[in-house]
Amino acid sequence: SVRAGPFGQIFRPDNFVFGQTGAGNNWAKGHYTEGAELIDSVLDVVRKEAESCDCLQGFQMTHSMGGGTGSGMGTLLISKIREEYPDRMMLTFSVVPSPKVSDTVVEPYNCTLSAHQLGEH
Repeated sequence: SVRAGPFGQIFRPDNFVFGQTGAGNNWAKGHYTEGAELIDSVLDVVRKEAESCDCLQGFQMTHSMGGGTGSGMGTLLISKIREEYPDRMMLTFSVVPSPKVSDTVVEPYNCTLSAHQLGEH
């Protein structure tokens, strides 16, 4: 887990949000079901951090485009942040899957659906 690793101390413990299950390498589960159940809790954390800023300029997000959580919930989070903070910059560092190290056959589909959402927001 991130918290138990060497970088665990750099994150505030109350900024972690956990779900019961993952998105199972499925963009739709990350975007519409599993991610949708967590999005309000995640946005509460984002809102709290944004309110503590003196001069919020924007948001940076790193996410995978091959799995279900990074591609599906990641793009859901971006769209919700864009709705709530339309005048702030949004910068994403998107990790694109490689066929050389792919571990699931649906990565290209997840990536395509994620790329479409990124283009919209």
